[in-house]
Amino acid sequence: MPRFDPNPERRPTVVTGASSGIGEATARAIAAAGHPVALGARRVERCEEIAADIRDGGGEALALGLDVADADSVKAFVAAATEAFGPVEIAVSGAGDLDTALIHEQDPDAFQRAVDVHLVGTHRLVAEIVPGMVKRRRGDLVFIGSDVVRAPRPRVGGYVPAKSGVEAMARTMQMELEGTGVRASIVRPGPTQTSMGMDFDESVVGPLIEDWTRWGFARHSYFLRPSDIAHAVSTVVSLPRGVNMTLVEVEPEAPLAE
Repeated sequence: MPRFDPNPERRPTVVTGASSGIGEATARAIAAAGHPVALGARRVERCEEIAADIRDGGGEALALGLDVADADSVKAFVAAATEAFGPVEIAVSGAGDLDTALIHEQDPDAFQRAVDVHLVGTHRLVAEIVPGMVKRRRGDLVFIGSDVVRAPRPRVGGYVPAKSGVEAMARTMQMELEGTGVRASIVRPGPTQTSMGMDFDESVVGPLIEDWTRWGFARHSYFLRPSDIAHAVSTVVSLPRGVNMTLVEVEPEAPLAE
């Protein structure tokens, strides 16, 4: 006899931060696995382009506006996704952005915004979704963390404290959810080529790279692709019930030595 009933073949999924980068790649990967996906982000027009592309390829996808810093927006997002596809079986929390500042020089409002989007925004999502998962005795939560939690980096303002909080919350939930049938997992990317930080000018990038090099964070120039992280997320949620991959750290392989 199996220890758990298997997951449904069709698992409604929500992905936050789905308008680009890791979120977009994850939405595409989960849709390709046969699950309906609700894409949420502030750039709803871009989400609609991605959703249309998924639908053209035979998948199920819905684009919805979402600001994780707004509790009413999160509630409306989850309600609309549930109405369209049914109760959420998979939730991937990846909304957020990268700022750059020395912590003691950062405007407190900007610091608070980073924490509100990454950490409090993630809590808003799980507060809407997890009670239903617990009631159904199954579900997957995937928190997109960062390797800055393991090895903090300078000059990224509130990003390190915020991501550290996200992973701490995830680890706490792993204990709290034990025995409920709901799995909580952290996927922790290393350096990844996304839109985050691409608008930094030389006055910002120069000191940042100098400090990262000084502290040993710029060993080589290779970056992960968003699809690499999406593959990790897809693997985590596709594991059979009875297995919980609690933490996956994904790092870029260095170029071959000459």
